[in-house]
Amino acid sequence: MKNLFRPMCLATLVLLQCAVHAQVPVMSSYPSASAVLFLDFDGHTVTGTSWNYAGPIVCNGSGLDNTRIIEIFNRVAEDYRPFNLNVTTDSTKFLAAPVNRRSRVIITTTYAWYGNTAGGVSFVGSFTWADNSPSFIFSSLQSYNVKLIAESISHESGHALGLYHQSSYDVNCNKTSDYNLGQGSGEIGWAPIMGVGYYKNFTLWNNGPNSYGCTNYQNDLDIITSASNGFGYRNDDHGNDFASATVATFSSNQFTASGVIEKNTDQDLFKFNIPYNARFQLDAVPYNVGTGNSGSDLDLQVTLFDGSMTAVNVYNPGTLLNSLVDTTLNAGTYYVEIEGKGNLYAPAYASLGSYSILARFDNGGTVLPVRRLELHGSQNGDKHYLSWLIDADEKVVQQLLEVSTDGRNFSSLEEAADVERSYIYKPSSTGTLYYRLNVAFENGHRLYSNITTLRDNGTLARPKLLSNQISSGTIYISSPGHYSYDIIDLNGKMISSGHLNNGINNIQAAPITKGIYLIRFAGDGQQWTDKFLRQ
Repeated sequence: MKNLFRPMCLATLVLLQCAVHAQVPVMSSYPSASAVLFLDFDGHTVTGTSWNYAGPIVCNGSGLDNTRIIEIFNRVAEDYRPFNLNVTTDSTKFLAAPVNRRSRVIITTTYAWYGNTAGGVSFVGSFTWADNSPSFIFSSLQSYNVKLIAESISHESGHALGLYHQSSYDVNCNKTSDYNLGQGSGEIGWAPIMGVGYYKNFTLWNNGPNSYGCTNYQNDLDIITSASNGFGYRNDDHGNDFASATVATFSSNQFTASGVIEKNTDQDLFKFNIPYNARFQLDAVPYNVGTGNSGSDLDLQVTLFDGSMTAVNVYNPGTLLNSLVDTTLNAGTYYVEIEGKGNLYAPAYASLGSYSILARFDNGGTVLPVRRLELHGSQNGDKHYLSWLIDADEKVVQQLLEVSTDGRNFSSLEEAADVERSYIYKPSSTGTLYYRLNVAFENGHRLYSNITTLRDNGTLARPKLLSNQISSGTIYISSPGHYSYDIIDLNGKMISSGHLNNGINNIQAAPITKGIYLIRFAGDGQQWTDKFLRQ
């Protein structure tokens, strides 16, 4: 029975503030979808639902002005962008939807009936109950803050769709928090939507332990798109292979395109033709509501392929969610592949959402006879080795090696002699570094090479067991940064999980009985699995 489901709420700070009430803008994220999530900002009287054990609940409006309402809507719409679900402020869309395929979220200043200890509340699974039981978001208790309110709406709506909290546990399977707080900082600082997303920029759906145990993994995406909720993912909007790539046509030396990464297996391909040798630039930007890609759910990776479908380079700045291509291409056919990836803090599991791209080429109106301009990089220990190839008719008059920590803003590293084609040095900083070659020719033209990426400035490329034979009560792992780990037995049962920090990490192995186990490391969009023996 539905009254056995307990309400789920997300606590927040209490601070009151006045705001201007205005006519709510009518917006819909996916009007063709039959399933509806209705954001109700202008007040509502709740009757005849599972909440009405003490009579009607009369809710005032949200107290938010239109500017804040629009941003909140856009943030929530992006969280639900991959799905065949219409996030809307239009009550007619809600009323037209099947009664067991819709949910109302009331954003209101009225909270006394429930108390002042939570930012919002919802019944788990109420989306399909067919009795219009809404979720509530208490805007005044959240200081009318758009980030807090938007995170709460997505979180409480997730409960209505059947999700419980994403929780945190220590290595001994003791719950440390009912709400996973995430990790990291800055643009790529990450937290699960069903944890606490208030304090991180990059908040996503997650596949992790929920509030009912460290081995009780909750796959958010599978539950949201389950048959019981009655909707799945959006239809794919661009081809996933070279044969079905969307053909992009330049107009005034540029083209624009947009799309949605609906699944973590989705790869959107675009095909284009460069008419002559030129500098090519492409900006790939995830949907956002402000600086630092605020409100984005997608960490973009761009791969450039030539006409033979061979990868030329991969572009994925480690500390940014957007990607930038800046290179020189010969005349011919090329492809770009757009996909979502994880990063240092966030798994690739739900790096999903919408994006736009702007591509352009320019060579000053004159064909430059450059056949090849390629930069290659490798590392050995703490040294970075850079080498390059220039095949051009014009004489080289200047070579500048440039370096960047974010793949977007480059500075001069070294001016090499005109005849040099290699450079070796020891970087002064750790982490991921991006390199490109800036070449000036005798005829006055200047071109850039491809960007090459070297990571982790040292010999550690990933977390590693210091020994794969464990005889004591501790597993020792050397890690080059922040990664997650899962320990699994040979039957596929999850034994424990947690997070690694930079350096030597100690994991207690005492609860693990004798036998062979797998340990899976994940981070920076990659996974590695090793075996170890518990003696």
